[in-house]
Amino acid sequence: MKHDSYVMPDVQSIREAFAEASSFLDKSGCNEPQRSSQLLLEHVLGLSGAAYYMALADPFPPAARAAWEAGVTRRAAGEPVQYIIGEQEFYGRVFEVTPDVLIPRPETELLVEAVLKYGAELWPDGLAAPLGGAAREGGCAASGAAQRRDEAGGMAARRMNGAADTRAPRPLTAVDIGAGSGAISVTLAAEAPAWRVCAGDISPGALAVAGRNAQRHGTAVDLRLGDLLEPFAGMETDILVSNPPYIPGGDIAGLQREVRDHEPRTALDGGDDGLDPYRRMMEQLPLLPAPPRLVGFELGQGQAEQVAELLRAAGHWSEIVTIDDLAGIPRHVLGIAR
Repeated sequence: MKHDSYVMPDVQSIREAFAEASSFLDKSGCNEPQRSSQLLLEHVLGLSGAAYYMALADPFPPAARAAWEAGVTRRAAGEPVQYIIGEQEFYGRVFEVTPDVLIPRPETELLVEAVLKYGAELWPDGLAAPLGGAAREGGCAASGAAQRRDEAGGMAARRMNGAADTRAPRPLTAVDIGAGSGAISVTLAAEAPAWRVCAGDISPGALAVAGRNAQRHGTAVDLRLGDLLEPFAGMETDILVSNPPYIPGGDIAGLQREVRDHEPRTALDGGDDGLDPYRRMMEQLPLLPAPPRLVGFELGQGQAEQVAELLRAAGHWSEIVTIDDLAGIPRHVLGIAR
């Protein structure tokens, strides 16, 4: 559907410009037209917070008119405001976003919060014991409590034999699958600086954005190109976190135009039932020396029990936790090996 270019009528103040654009966006079928107008105005005028509200009575600057009209036109055509202004706030930090990455959502902050909480419980000092204990048949490392018993027994035997255990504790390693903008990985690295944080994505463009966001926030994130767990084969991994594509492929055509027409399909399409990435990550666990003690997944509406069952069937996690989003919808599933 073709949309007319927005031409701002004669206005006196920034407040009037806001009202006119909000009305135009509302008639164009935009979600949250007033919020979009405010974000666009703040971007065009270089104002934010209290400074924006204090300037509402000021005359609208003529030099900003062209950029303002262009931004409103793009938003009226359905382009997400975050792509127009090039940023989105997440967990108190501003992240660069481009059409190469999914726009970070507020509900994902709850996943980060849960991973930080359980990570602090399981590893209070931010250090983890070396992994890769006794191997199973077929060469896969032992998992969960059995592996920790193997490691503890091995260390005790070395002490009894008078041999020093040279395997020093290592930094806790968290791996984010589907890095996107880096919202999850950069936030984990910033909030838990003792952790080693890694992130992977199949999109070079997404990894470039994640790298710029890591630099922007002064964090060190090991970024790797590849499919799901494959870039981390052989890496000792304590925490696995992912907000993978989870929308059933047949449902994408019915999504809001902002999502359907503008966000990357590779970050949306989870296969026929939306669960393909979760199944494949469980299948790829043998690529790691041992299963992570903490796994956290974001998921779609109605998928919580199915994802929880995948974790239970894997048999590595003694505790399965489901977390609701702000609307009360089960949105995250975590597996914890105590």
